Amino acid sequence: MSNDPKWLAAKAAMAEVRSGMRLGLGTGSTAKHFVDLIGEAVAGGLDVLCVPTSEVTASQARGLNIPLTDLETTPELDLTVDGADEVGPGLALIKGAGGALLREKIVAAVSARMVVIADASKRVDMLGRFPLPIEVNHFGIGATTIAIGKLMTAFGAEGGLKRRLRQDGTPFVTDGGHAILDASFGRIPRPEALATALVDIPGVVEHGLFIGLCKRAYVAGPAGVDVMDG
Repeated sequence: MSNDPKWLAAKAAMAEVRSGMRLGLGTGSTAKHFVDLIGEAVAGGLDVLCVPTSEVTASQARGLNIPLTDLETTPELDLTVDGADEVGPGLALIKGAGGALLREKIVAAVSARMVVIADASKRVDMLGRFPLPIEVNHFGIGATTIAIGKLMTAFGAEGGLKRRLRQDGTPFVTDGGHAILDASFGRIPRPEALATALVDIPGVVEHGLFIGLCKRAYVAGPAGVDVMDG
């Protein structure tokens, strides 16, 4: 496991954790390593209270006997550690490959500090190579899709827009009961402007652009773990 860049990034982020913290636990293949490490630390006496960002992460945490809470009981967190699909300039992110972007963004926003863990392949000079997940309401999804498509054209998107499906071909549904549309921009030179324009579309619940939320990224590659501060 020690040679896995995702595990190395997760291990490095453990330096951020202190006993007594209220933690947000991310979702995805890299965050899964961090949850495993938290579980080991809890077994060794670490005292933390955690909010999972998805039902998948909640199930994993319960299996490791990690103490869990929710944002109704614990509305402010000290630290959230999560993965990312892309880490761009200024620690702007694209997230949502696991479909948990809404909960991930809520948890990140109520945290005093958000830290991202990733392997070096996720580091980019400009966001957009990875399709941007957009969470939308089922009501009016056809009209919402058309509106997003027009916006993509206005922003010079290089690819198309498609509804996310499960492996069995059925529509993907988020933990919040919404659909996901994946928008292939290719390049997003103005992520702040795009983020604002997307939330102005009725039917868009949230999008996977995380801007101004991440304070540090641990990015692991062949030469070790780079620490990027925002």
